[in-house]
Amino acid sequence: MARVCQVTGKKPIGGHYVSHSNIKTKRRFLPNLQTKRFFFAEEDRWVTLKVSAEAIRTINKNGLATVIKEMRAQGAKV
Repeated sequence: MARVCQVTGKKPIGGHYVSHSNIKTKRRFLPNLQTKRFFFAEEDRWVTLKVSAEAIRTINKNGLATVIKEMRAQGAKV
């Protein structure tokens, strides 16, 4: 699954380029994804996740253990 945040599930959405003359052509809005390594202290290992900028803030706020616990509850393999 390319271009999908592993934590929040954000993925590309569709929209339009709109010209000055109001001509609309298709475009995609891509999420701000980063490949980031986090140290998971509970299992004493590094975890690599493809996450959005919002997900990085969520991990900083709630903690990695809480986020991974929620991901595993939803069936994600981490």
